[in-house]
Amino acid sequence: MNLSEHDILQALMRARVRLSAAAWLVVRDTHASEDIFQNVALKAMTREVSFENEAALMSWAFITARREGIDWLRRHQRETFCLDAEIFELLEREWQSEAAHPAGSKVEALQDCLAAAPESARRLLKLRYFDGYTCEEVAEQMGLGLNAIYKRISRLHESLKECIEGKLSNAAGNGGQVS
Repeated sequence: MNLSEHDILQALMRARVRLSAAAWLVVRDTHASEDIFQNVALKAMTREVSFENEAALMSWAFITARREGIDWLRRHQRETFCLDAEIFELLEREWQSEAAHPAGSKVEALQDCLAAAPESARRLLKLRYFDGYTCEEVAEQMGLGLNAIYKRISRLHESLKECIEGKLSNAAGNGGQVS
């Protein structure tokens, strides 16, 4: 049985943050990524093709968000940093494999891991990813060399990944509750 319009909209709203993030990876513009999410939702609701299940919808939505982002870049002819196509394919595979762990449990695990991280690590991540500073600007603000920032970010990514995976595997053993 195909998904109803109500089911499509609910699934898209549950994936809103991830879909907007996928668009942001391409366009690097928060407002544009939100517009792209809205366009994806509108297209999903008005398409003449139906979706058999949520996985098919999500696959289509991520591909569409990426394509919409590329089209947005072309229309605005901006020089921006874009990830290589291979990175996009890896991200798409990861997003498609998220069915094993609900997005909420990953977000909760990330929040727990960030809360346990040292203040300096949280400050570095905030400057780089939430405040939008370049690595050079972060290095200047923190009084460190650029290579030191790159190394710290790399180590933080790895430690957060390990922390999240540990919490998710513990959650699987505890009936889905992230500890």
